[in-house]
Amino acid sequence: MDAWMIWILIGIVFMIAEIFDPAFFFISLGVGALLTGLIMLSGFAKGMIWLQIITFAIISFIAFLFTRKIAKRFYKGAEVDTNVFALKGKSGHLTKAIPADGRGHVKIEGEEWSAISSDGKEIEAGAKVTVIGIDGNKLIVEKI
Repeated sequence: MDAWMIWILIGIVFMIAEIFDPAFFFISLGVGALLTGLIMLSGFAKGMIWLQIITFAIISFIAFLFTRKIAKRFYKGAEVDTNVFALKGKSGHLTKAIPADGRGHVKIEGEEWSAISSDGKEIEAGAKVTVIGIDGNKLIVEKI
């Protein structure tokens, strides 16, 4: 089996691997191997494995840089906060009053969270509040 055939085969294997791991990593290796195979087909570096490997490495690196830029354009969709950070901007009511510079409890969307006042002042139980920030596992709230 000729060297160019081996490089083409390696490129195809990397392209198939990209289907199962869409991180845009294997595709750059696949492009590098395929182009190295095509270069080997022209007779360049025949019998010089070190030059073939260097060619593969350079092409793969360049392909990696370009595929990352392209991937960032496609995946620039709306980023959505998750976990506790998704509560930012939501409203709820206090189930336990927040004393001055202390902690209380707020219920938001059926879940109860530990909360502190944004200005350090007391907020009475039952008051309607909005989450303006997160501090560790505490919600920072202000009275509406």
